[in-house]
Amino acid sequence: MPGGRRGLVAPQNTFLENIIRRSSSQPDSSFLLANAQIVDYPIVYCNETFCKMSGYNRAEVMQKSCRCSWMYGELTEKEAVQRVDRALDHHLADQFEILLYKKNRTPLWLLVHVAPIRNERELVVLFLLTFRDITALKQPIDADDPKGGLSKFAKLARSVTRSRSVLVSALPALKEPARQSQLAHVLSLSGDVLPQYRQEAPKTPPHILLHYCAFKAIWDWIILCLTFYTAIMVPYNVAFKNKTSEDVSLLVIDSIVDVVFFIDIVLNFHTTFVGPGGEVVSDPKVIRKNYFKSWFLIDLLSCLPYDVFNAFDHDEDGIGSLFSALKVVRLLRLGRVVRKLDRYLEYGAAMLILLLCFYMLVAHWLACVWYSIGRSDADSGLQYSWLWKLANVTQSPYSYVWSNESDGPELVNGPSRKTMYVTALYFTMTCMTSVGFGNVAAETDNEKIFTICMMIVAALLYATIFGHVTTIIQQMTSATAKYHDMLNNVREFMKLHEVPKALSERVMDYVVSTWAMTKGLDTDKVLNYCPKDMKADICVHLNRKVFNEHPAFRLASDGCLRALAMHFHMSHSAPGDLLYHTGESIDSLCFIVTGSLEVIQDDEVVAILGKGDVFGDSFWKDTAVGQSAANVRALTYCDLHTIKRDRLLEVLDFYQAFANSFARNLTLTYNLRHRLIFRKVADVRRERELMERRKREPQLEQAQDHLVRKIFSRLARLRPPRPPHPPHLAHVGQEPHQ
Repeated sequence: MPGGRRGLVAPQNTFLENIIRRSSSQPDSSFLLANAQIVDYPIVYCNETFCKMSGYNRAEVMQKSCRCSWMYGELTEKEAVQRVDRALDHHLADQFEILLYKKNRTPLWLLVHVAPIRNERELVVLFLLTFRDITALKQPIDADDPKGGLSKFAKLARSVTRSRSVLVSALPALKEPARQSQLAHVLSLSGDVLPQYRQEAPKTPPHILLHYCAFKAIWDWIILCLTFYTAIMVPYNVAFKNKTSEDVSLLVIDSIVDVVFFIDIVLNFHTTFVGPGGEVVSDPKVIRKNYFKSWFLIDLLSCLPYDVFNAFDHDEDGIGSLFSALKVVRLLRLGRVVRKLDRYLEYGAAMLILLLCFYMLVAHWLACVWYSIGRSDADSGLQYSWLWKLANVTQSPYSYVWSNESDGPELVNGPSRKTMYVTALYFTMTCMTSVGFGNVAAETDNEKIFTICMMIVAALLYATIFGHVTTIIQQMTSATAKYHDMLNNVREFMKLHEVPKALSERVMDYVVSTWAMTKGLDTDKVLNYCPKDMKADICVHLNRKVFNEHPAFRLASDGCLRALAMHFHMSHSAPGDLLYHTGESIDSLCFIVTGSLEVIQDDEVVAILGKGDVFGDSFWKDTAVGQSAANVRALTYCDLHTIKRDRLLEVLDFYQAFANSFARNLTLTYNLRHRLIFRKVADVRRERELMERRKREPQLEQAQDHLVRKIFSRLARLRPPRPPHPPHLAHVGQEPHQ
């Protein structure tokens, strides 16, 4: 299936995931994200480390100013506050120390990094503030000398903490792009350049190949062909003792195959793969670790140059025979075929060809074993073996000669190698497809035992591949056929109703990504197979992440959890999908399991929601159905667990004790009903400019009015006076007064 093979590759905004991933490498790192386009720069996201450090929960932090004025105290320095304001108001990157206070008013010394985040239009839309707790370095200053003097250790600690901030604070004054990139390196959480807040397709480093690119597809076909070549030649060379030193061309070909297999190992260390969540993994360290754990050892054993070692060793009973036996390890390369079978399962013709090739490959292996048994019996002097009879029929009889190397007679002459292989393959094919024709038959005990075993294996293969080939293909391709049928229906629907191209592409991407996550399984249909009790157990298991991560469900009884789980619905959203529109009724409570979303009000991002966040409306407090005051749009591929308002209220009405605990412990990260009142920075600046312009304009207007008044006054004096109207005439259009 294309969606499962390629992974989730649609452009998406992974900014939040990147920041969280980078901060996770440093457990003590906490950060805030704030909107740079709204006055006072409200916080739109904070991580759990910041909540633990400050003592506030996420609901208390969200929408507060990122200046952290609510954490100021008596000893907070004005200079540090001014640096915060200057960095935010002028969109500057800065680093400084500041004394803040926790929720319980415990003092907290922090090293603060401020970095502006730009979008694809190079417009600063967010601020990233990272915090490092340096209270331990500040404590010696107060403990050693409370009167203001500094001890040696305190001076050293202060110099260490401030030397870095002085260096970074000097960098924003440099306007060159190179300096700006250096600053981004300093401020990033893991040394990488800060990501931009925009939708991006999965990017790979220059030395990393995408697993679905055209070059990799061609390369995989080459490896597949060479794998079949290896699976054919290795048993043949081992059975017929075909030393490559006797045939230089064969030695060259095998050496080229070894080189290609070795190059393939190198490429596998630089090729992306699809992770368990459907994401495209491009991190070189993760790729190397995954390959080491999976196929590296098998690929390494299969690419060692056994033929080269064996070609220069002429000792039949020494190391050369050992390498001849080790060449069979190359058959492990067939694991590559098994690994890539999912690429061909959706094509019936390709699958049928692969099955036939596998059938022929088994016949080839059995032919090599059949020849080895015949050769062994012939060397033992059994002149009624099939190989000896073949020599008599082809008038190429065997003969014995004395060999000084083996100190005994050695069998020489006989049929050609080609004749012996074709006859052996002919015998195995006739036995695998039927009971044989008798022109080549088993005569010795070893040959009869092998033939019995071969017939048993061949009967199973024949019945499996040929007797039920239609059923096998149908079973293997049923899901794929359903997938293609669904895609065709979607495409035809788009064409019939002339859906715009952009919307059509969004629909197709959603269908493909949803199939990649669910594999086309209908959850409701599967659950309907189970009885009510078992269905409830499965639903509790499917929603275990929501129940375990949120404290609102901790006091719920088993029956309450089962009732809630039955009403939860799992949904998948693609990047760019709008989950809520402004003015839409809020009829669900949503729990984010994976991915990130953004809340947009008046074209401004007012909140960024991630894993573990809850949004919707407080149904248990407001009886009326509310309207959404903002849009909710998916930034990445998201998995949501939602429960309808009516269903939730039914459970809360029945379980009164749980209802009280639920209302007390569940905190909405963002309430869509509440409309934020804010002013945009651009509007404030425009108003200031207008006020300044108006302050300058009155003086000019007064001067102009004074000059105009003079001109009109002169004209009025020069104009002769108008004669008065006759008293007996009325105005035009009116009747004269009676």
